[in-house]
Formats: sequence, structure tokens, C-alpha cells
Amino acid sequence: MSLTDPVADLLARIRNSIHARHQKLDIPASKLKLEIARILKEEGYIANFKATEEDGRKVLRIYLKYGADNAAAISNLQRVSRPGCRVYVGRNDIPRVLGGLGINILTTPKGVMTGRKARKEGVGGEVLCDVW
Repeated sequence: MSLTDPVADLLARIRNSIHARHQKLDIPASKLKLEIARILKEEGYIANFKATEEDGRKVLRIYLKYGADNAAAISNLQRVSRPGCRVYVGRNDIPRVLGGLGINILTTPKGVMTGRKARKEGVGGEVLCDVW
């Protein structure tokens, strides 16, 4: 089965796992998904992640994070740029998510990074998703 939008699949699986209160989830791994997971961990939205191999397939295992009141660290994820409608922003037009409370993840010429870091580095790129 080939996916037309692996990033949307990743976000949907994370969203579904949070609603079902799972502790961890497995998804097929790719370099882009690993970078997205790295950013989510750095920003404190997931507890951890690791890339493993099962039956010759690369698998990304994401450990979800819940607070003391059992509330998920991620309240929502939203795909911004889709295969049918790409969204590119210049370095001065990077949007803020929930007035700076959330993050957006961008692919830039300098790699995958948060909107805040891209602003600091002075680069624009494709807005992959918003997380809050």
C-alpha cells in the first residue's frame, strides 16, 4: 500500500492514539517522520521516540506524553501543506500558532525545524503542520 501523504498519516495516527489513550504507537519510518518526531520531543509534545526494525521494515515507535491529570501534551495536530495544495512561506511570513502557544514544523533548506527556529535562522520553507 502506498501512501500519498505520509505526514498526514503520521498526524492522524498520533491524533487517534491520543484519543484512545495509548502509551505508544508504531508507524512506518522515514527520514522526514524521524525529524518530525525529533522536533515533537524537543518541544515536549511526546515523551520519546525510537527507530527500530521489525521483519526487515523500519518502524518508528513514538511514546506519547500525558500530564498528571491524564491530559495529553498534544491537544491537536493539523496538516497545513498537503500534496494537492503546498503552503510555502518566506522568512518574514512564518505564522504563529495560537499566538505562540503552539508550534509549526517547516521543511527549510537548512533542514526540518520549528517556525520559531526558522525565524531565528532567517529562512522560510514549506509549512508541514501545526501542533498545539
